[in-house]
Amino acid sequence: MFQKISEVELYRNSVISLVKALFSTHDGSVFERDVVRHLGAVSIVPLLEDNKSVLLLSQFRASLGRNLIEVPAGKRDVANEPPQIAAIRELEEEMGLRCSALIKLGEFDNSPGFTDEHSFSYLARGLTLGQMAPQSIEEVESSIISVELSKVQGLISDGIISDAKTIIGLSRVAGYLSSGPQERDMLYPIAWSSNKSTFGTLADSDEVAFWSHSLPRL
Repeated sequence: MFQKISEVELYRNSVISLVKALFSTHDGSVFERDVVRHLGAVSIVPLLEDNKSVLLLSQFRASLGRNLIEVPAGKRDVANEPPQIAAIRELEEEMGLRCSALIKLGEFDNSPGFTDEHSFSYLARGLTLGQMAPQSIEEVESSIISVELSKVQGLISDGIISDAKTIIGLSRVAGYLSSGPQERDMLYPIAWSSNKSTFGTLADSDEVAFWSHSLPRL
């Protein structure tokens, strides 16, 4: 049984804080760990109405020095911000898309070996065009691509899609699409909808259908 004794903050910025935490073990010995504290994050899989393609981003990641193929995502701006609100915001900021419904795909701990970052994964349905508002130079220079779901496993196997949150989200979407109505309602609940009574008939706008067919394909 481990017990935290104390925690000292070493560094803080607008995204993370770094702390040194002291723990005791069942035999009374003590050990230290450096931990990155994070407000948490959201990731969103925008699924087109035909249920055959999703929209992803090609975005530069400074930590790796190269572009990654990813779902749109972002951090929660303040402590305890409702993740649905963060997801709606990030989808429009990064892709210029709004949605009529968010379906919860799951939650996961990003890298618990060193950080407490906890993420919520959503499926976005009923897409309409909004106003893109990139928040960083990486987002300004990112590009949107259309990916057929039938190609996803091959792209993951070949290492073209290697981002963990993207693999998790796409895998859960496959489960969502293959599930029956009762199982789907239980495993993939509606997290937010502009009109839950019409959820079964949600469709992408004509503008999104036209725009998405003009995007480059992976």
